[in-house]
Amino acid sequence: MEKVKISPKYQIVIPKSIRMRLDLVPGQHVEMIAHGDRIEVVPVKSLRGMRGFLKGIDTTVKREADRV
Repeated sequence: MEKVKISPKYQIVIPKSIRMRLDLVPGQHVEMIAHGDRIEVVPVKSLRGMRGFLKGIDTTVKREADRV
């Protein structure tokens, strides 16, 4: 966990260790989500970047009779 300070213009700097870990780049979009008293910053990935992320997922789940 790393602390950051909010500037007078309400800006924050994402620490380098987090930028590197999440492979964030300048100009990339992120979503800000408020959950109670906390804020989550979620990187937005392009559709091309998400290609194949479900590869290997287990599709053998039990389904209800009306969902087959």
